[in-house]
Formats: sequence, structure tokens, C-alpha cells
Amino acid sequence: MKLQLAGMLPDSLVNGEGLRTVVFVSGCSHNCRGCHNKDMQSKSYGDSVEVSKVYYVIEKNSIARGVTFSGGEPFDQAEALCELASLVKANGKSLWCYTGYVLEELKKSSNPHVHKLLSYVDVLVDGPFLEELMEGAPRYAGSSNQRVLKLK
Repeated sequence: MKLQLAGMLPDSLVNGEGLRTVVFVSGCSHNCRGCHNKDMQSKSYGDSVEVSKVYYVIEKNSIARGVTFSGGEPFDQAEALCELASLVKANGKSLWCYTGYVLEELKKSSNPHVHKLLSYVDVLVDGPFLEELMEGAPRYAGSSNQRVLKLK
């Protein structure tokens, strides 16, 4: 299975608790004003990469205690990310996921892969980025309307 990958950041301290590997996916229809990953909104941005190759990069980084899915919009590639998430969790790493959707929307989705991906996520940072609400944003969120939800 392939993932449309915008890029990866092997060592991040700002995309979730602890040292994390960040997987940035391509494609997002939220079009948030002030988005800092504007180029990644295109579904064709980046490269089509086998999930196993993405996991190889994650597995190689033995000091990162977790993985974060960001984007773009991760839930728009839920099927491929389910495959990657299962490998990440089997390796004992925590999983954070950023999304422009709110949890309640995701729970109503008719896509079974969305529900499966949610089952792997330890912490969900949800809600669209709102540039005018940057002040007072919770730690790890971009705007104050976003929530940092511990799902596990």
C-alpha cells in the first residue's frame, strides 16, 4: 500500500510529547487561512511511497518514543495510515495525530478506515486551524479552538 507523503521529520520535540518522528501526508481540503503547510494541501504534493518504506525510517530511529501523523490531512489517507499505525503500535510507540476535523465528525464518518485509524491514536489534536485564535492555544495546538484529546 502507498501513502502520498509530503515529508518526514525524524526528530521533533514540538509535534507531541517527547522525541517523535513526524509523518507529513499530502492532501487537505480544509484550506485553513494561515496554514503553515499550504503546499501540502495538494493531493499530488510530494511522493507516492510504500508504507513499508515509511515504517523503515520510523523503525530506524530507535530513540524516538513516538510518531505523529500530520499534514495535509491524515484522515484523508486513513486506509494507508491504518497500515502504518498498526506497525507503529506493534513497535510500542505512541501515536499522535493532527486533524482539521473534530473528533465528533470523525466518529460519524462512514469510512471504516477512519474508525480503525482512530483506534490506534493515543492523542488527537483536532479542529481546523483558525489564524485569529492563535493566542491562547493549548500546548501542541496551533489555535485555541483546537483540542488535545487523550484517546487512550
